[in-house]
Amino acid sequence: MRRPPKENEESTRGITRRGLLLGTAWLAFGTGLAARMRYLQVDQADQFRLLADENRIKDRLIAPARGLIWDRNGLPLATNEQNYRVVMVREEAGDPEEALDKLSELIPMTENDRAKALKAVMDRAPHVPVAVADRLTWEEVSAIAVNGPALPGITPEVGLSRSYPVAEDLCHVVGYVGPVSDYDLSRIEDQDPLLQIPKFQIGKSGAENKLERQLRGQAGNVRNEVNAGGRIIRELDRREGIPGDNIQLTIDAPLQNYVQARLAGEAASAVVMDVETGDLLACGSVPTFDPNKFVRGISVADYGELTGNPLNPLQGKAVQGAYPPGSTFKMVTALAAMDAGLIDTEETIYCRGYTEVGGRRFHCWKHSGHGNMNLNQSLRNSCDIYYYDIAQRVGIEKISEMARRLGLGERHALPMSAVSSGLTPTKAWKLERRGAEWVIGDSLNASIGQGFVLASPMQLAVMTSRLATGRAVEPRIVKSVNSVEVPIEETPELGLNQNHLRAIRQGMFAVSNNRRGTAFRSRIAADGKELAGKTGTSQVSNNRVNNANVPWEQRDHALFVGFAPYDAPKYAVSVVVEHGGGGSKAAAPVARDILLFAMYGGFPPEDAYPSSARAKARQIRNNLELRDFDALRDESSQA
Repeated sequence: MRRPPKENEESTRGITRRGLLLGTAWLAFGTGLAARMRYLQVDQADQFRLLADENRIKDRLIAPARGLIWDRNGLPLATNEQNYRVVMVREEAGDPEEALDKLSELIPMTENDRAKALKAVMDRAPHVPVAVADRLTWEEVSAIAVNGPALPGITPEVGLSRSYPVAEDLCHVVGYVGPVSDYDLSRIEDQDPLLQIPKFQIGKSGAENKLERQLRGQAGNVRNEVNAGGRIIRELDRREGIPGDNIQLTIDAPLQNYVQARLAGEAASAVVMDVETGDLLACGSVPTFDPNKFVRGISVADYGELTGNPLNPLQGKAVQGAYPPGSTFKMVTALAAMDAGLIDTEETIYCRGYTEVGGRRFHCWKHSGHGNMNLNQSLRNSCDIYYYDIAQRVGIEKISEMARRLGLGERHALPMSAVSSGLTPTKAWKLERRGAEWVIGDSLNASIGQGFVLASPMQLAVMTSRLATGRAVEPRIVKSVNSVEVPIEETPELGLNQNHLRAIRQGMFAVSNNRRGTAFRSRIAADGKELAGKTGTSQVSNNRVNNANVPWEQRDHALFVGFAPYDAPKYAVSVVVEHGGGGSKAAAPVARDILLFAMYGGFPPEDAYPSSARAKARQIRNNLELRDFDALRDESSQA
């Protein structure tokens, strides 16, 4: 049956509408698809190209050469030596245990080595390279390289490792480096990617630690093309790292070596300063240790030997030790009293062997007494009663204030570990820290460097330098950075009366050069090089002891401070011998010998010693084992 024309017209119109809708939809879909394809292929081309490159390109950091450390004369104190090692990337190696089994067939690995390597690999992210063997020979590295296809994820590398040519001499000053640990990463706020490099070495103590950022340098980068198995095909680009800064210290290595040798056999320390510049020329502490053992990974036995040693070789006593300064503090008390106008140089105080305060007797070291003492005589004979008397007049606040003016009781800004601030007590300090009021007996004890007063050998050297010059000399240990001299800051005057300072110096001169002086036997006989100093003996317990009749650890500490030459001061020295007994016997001869070595630039002529001391000086010289710095200099120049 034929449809009416009107019905056909309506049907055609409906089909056209549907076709139009479908066509529009297809057109919209095609347009969207084309736009998406353009977005992916044109707009995002760089991004997807980068993603593709990352699948075939591996970036690795290159550790820079660590900055070198030299002494003031260019002798090497910390250098870098070539080191071959093997690293593993877990995600490329597959089964780490199987990879280590294959590796152990090529190089010697103990079960302990293997266990440590496996733990290190498993503790790090799968993509992080981890050193699994270190300090390999060239033959071992060659064997690994030849067998590379059978060792996926394992790569031999050559790097640098720290070395300390003078070993024990400067372990407390230069310090040492060691592999960065999880503990290091947890305690330092340092996002430097270098710290993720396997067994990357960072400073652990001393200048190595305090100057870490300067010495470390900046990372380099290498881009390698790798195949599907992660094996390197070729190197695409390399940007070498920027080496760390080379640091020159103020230390004089031969003098430091002499100080260490002269102190050997004791628990002791000594500091030598240039009074004009504040340069630390020597900063000795004994006993000592070999920092190279820490770089390579010290054994449990070796570390236990160090920590179990009662003489504490790990402590840098020169800056970390805090001791009662004993009679070396008497110059402080005298200056405080003179500065306050409470005494003059000629006023005498009678010493009968003790003074009584508050129903308690405070004794002089000489029980029979010294008789009438003026300032010069009190320093020469180290009379305690003189200082007990003036301490009652001047009080602890002015004594502590003068001590701080002379450099005690403050932490000097030095790039060394655990620098002690010592202690110059006040009434407020005792109330806050001890919960008790200050009493007059505390002032008497403080006046002779006992009681609560504490000072490090470093601070005592600073005090001596300030007494010698009348200026606020500050210690410094960095001489130059990358051969650019660090400016020497101008030091202001202390603001003390020059007549008062002159009287103190004359008293110190009498200590060493007057026949009744406590250090007369340790004087310097050479004309123009005379020594001015002060002995000290500090108690380690509340009771006076006979050092010959008590165990070593109960004996008094022996101290000496001094400067030379007297007429034109150049060097200041402080010496502390723990439990050494009397300062005049144990510390003064050492200080004298050190100053002579510093002034002559080596061993002095015999006539620089008093005739009575020459045989002993000769014996000591013959028994000293000093380092051959000429050979070290030759090795350094050849390297």
